[in-house]
Amino acid sequence: MKRVLITGGAGFIAHHLIYHLIKETDWEIVSLDRLDYSGNLNRLDNILSNLSDTDRARVKIVFHDLKSEINPWIMKEIGDINFILHLAAGSHVDRSIEFPMEFVMDNVVGTANILEYARYINTEKSKLERFIYFSTDEVFGPAPDGINYKENDRYNSTNPYSATKASGEELAVAYQNTYNLPIIITHTMNVFGERQHPEKFIPMCVKKIRDGETVTIHSDKSKKIAGSRHYIHAEDVSEAILFLLRSKIKNEVDWGGAKCPKFNIVGSEELTNLELAEIIAKAQNKKLNYEMVDFHSSRPGHDLRYSLSGEKMKSMGWVPKIKVSNRIKQVVQWSLENPSWIEL
Repeated sequence: MKRVLITGGAGFIAHHLIYHLIKETDWEIVSLDRLDYSGNLNRLDNILSNLSDTDRARVKIVFHDLKSEINPWIMKEIGDINFILHLAAGSHVDRSIEFPMEFVMDNVVGTANILEYARYINTEKSKLERFIYFSTDEVFGPAPDGINYKENDRYNSTNPYSATKASGEELAVAYQNTYNLPIIITHTMNVFGERQHPEKFIPMCVKKIRDGETVTIHSDKSKKIAGSRHYIHAEDVSEAILFLLRSKIKNEVDWGGAKCPKFNIVGSEELTNLELAEIIAKAQNKKLNYEMVDFHSSRPGHDLRYSLSGEKMKSMGWVPKIKVSNRIKQVVQWSLENPSWIEL
């Protein structure tokens, strides 16, 4: 039986991934988390309560802060591991702008420590099968209209969050090159779904529209063009991760000798923030009250448009199966039925 270590297991995306792996495999899962601003054990409790006793027993929770090395005591708690999925990270742009060193410690030092652990356990006797470093579209910076960044395009970090994620990527590439670790890197865009933190745009919109409040829409200087993203549901991301774990991936070497395969996990539709808010309002049969605000000028570090190309994963045989607009309606309905998850 395979065993998977997932860092940040009580986080938003990771808890969806745990649930997906439990449903789709017979693997055992170790969730490594320190439980801070992003982590919430209630997420795991919520999903595990729907499982059988046998399936619940396949999930083990280990407490550890990755700013510290994984010592022998924690290693013993983790046990033997086949896969490492590194999702633990500080991910809030506003907080990274206000507290950049926190993000350096979490996303750079934390990544170095999990890579050191991977190097330690990857022995001739017990080879690590795969390490996935979970990165973001924001490492590429803002995307002009018509531009969809491919996996190996140049990076242009515009805030401390994206810079620290890019730094983690470079560490992953270095460890793959220096220590021959089986690492791949993924980029995702604006993941949403059930049990997301209420400060995020979609749960915030659901609550504000429900309560008849005004929704703030991120726009350009003219306050006429809304920002846009390729939104993707966490379940689709989980499906893509499992697809990559099961795929035979050859080590890619480009003309400059760069190694470490990279994959963009992209939603099926690009939506402006205004279009997204309109879908959420329609799903509730409510009127949308909104105000266009030029965030890009007033809040440096925030970009109007991000965009990735999903052609590489598509050529391999993976695309999201459900339209993002239908996924949004699904999340709206769930959120209205479980209102404690959209209220601070």
